[in-house]
Amino acid sequence: MKIIVDGQDLFELSETQKKVIKNDIKEEIFDADMKRRIKWVLEHKYERCFERLKKEWEPKLAASGVKSIPTNKDAFAELVFSQPEYKNRSARDKEAEKI
Repeated sequence: MKIIVDGQDLFELSETQKKVIKNDIKEEIFDADMKRRIKWVLEHKYERCFERLKKEWEPKLAASGVKSIPTNKDAFAELVFSQPEYKNRSARDKEAEKI
C-alpha cells in the first residue's frame, strides 16, 4: 500500500508490514480500514485546528463589529481569512522572529 499526495510518494507499507497489520485486521477489510484511518487522522487534525481558530477569532470578530458570524465552518474560516489582521502560522512565526 502506497500513500501518494499531490503526486508525491509519502509512505509505503511493505508486504511484511501489511502482514503484521493483517495479523490484527481481517485482510478482507484491510484496504478500507487503512483508508478510514488516514481519513480520520486528517479530519481529526482539521477539527482541532478549526476549534482553535474559532476560539481565537469569535471574540476578535465580535470586537471588530462583525454582526453575523457564519455557522458553516468554511464560511467562518473564509471570514477569518478575509480579516486584515489575520496571519497564518508562518506569518506569525516570522513576525515573532523580528521581536
